[in-house]
Amino acid sequence: SPAMAGTRATPTTAAEAELLLLQKQALAEEEAAKAKRELLTHFLKEKLSREEQSSAWGLHRVRTLWRSVLRQAKDHELRQDIEILSKTFSRVMDCKDSAIEALVRDLEEAEEQRSRALRSHLHLMDQLLQLQRCRLGYLEEGFNAQVGALKAEFEAER
Repeated sequence: SPAMAGTRATPTTAAEAELLLLQKQALAEEEAAKAKRELLTHFLKEKLSREEQSSAWGLHRVRTLWRSVLRQAKDHELRQDIEILSKTFSRVMDCKDSAIEALVRDLEEAEEQRSRALRSHLHLMDQLLQLQRCRLGYLEEGFNAQVGALKAEFEAER
């Protein structure tokens, strides 16, 4: 029986050793799978982080380009507005220049009419003065004649 027990112990120990070996292999495989999962998780997290950074950078670039496009559109719009305002201003200035020129012509014409009226008035005043001097001369002659007649009458009565 001890011989049997020795042969039996060997197969049991061999089976246990095989079982231990299989357990070690399973544990090693599980640890390798776990390490592989952790490595894959780390890789995916890194990739996600890079994608988020890339996405943020791309969004920043898109916003920058969009602002640039908006600035160009606004620039174009403002330049057109300035051109329209410039033309409108030029038309208004031409209109005002024309009005000023017309007023200057009217003023020159009015000044000329005033000068003619003044010359005419001065000429008429000269004629009136000459007429009044003539009249005064006639009145003086008449007065002197009456004084002479009165003197003669007075002398005659004396």
